[in-house]
Amino acid sequence: MNTLTIDIRKAEPRDASAIAEVHQQAWRGAYSGIIPHRTLTSMINRRGVDWWANAIRRAATVLVVEIGGTVAGYATIGKNRARELRQQGEIYELYLRPEYQGLGLGSRLFKAAKARLADHGLRGLVVWALEDNHNALAFYAGNGGRDIAEGVEVFEQKALKKVAFVWND
Repeated sequence: MNTLTIDIRKAEPRDASAIAEVHQQAWRGAYSGIIPHRTLTSMINRRGVDWWANAIRRAATVLVVEIGGTVAGYATIGKNRARELRQQGEIYELYLRPEYQGLGLGSRLFKAAKARLADHGLRGLVVWALEDNHNALAFYAGNGGRDIAEGVEVFEQKALKKVAFVWND
């Protein structure tokens, strides 16, 4: 009987290719039919292996979740960018390969990202999600987030609402 290990750790440059794959698969799954196709494809193509390797090298905090040695997902975290919100930390992105969704890995990665922000002295947390991404809204609400603010992202003259979820601990 084989036992698969689950590990959450800081990304290393050698993870760039796997993270780029997760990004491409997860974004297509999450945003096809929401973000206009041409813009979505352009956004995905901008974030290839070199982009991710540079992000990891320049001290961006990128976490990966591995299952049995395979990168199943990633999270990017740092300081809150929305000055109107008092929470100090932000999870910019949290994505899993589609085949690993619904297994609890996202919740584990979310808790690890939240803990890492707290370890860096950042109190409170904000996460933004597009209003049409129902899976993300359910995920963040299910992990105790309170939806307290709205904003708008524009893609090819298509305005999409986004929702801010916060945690104050």
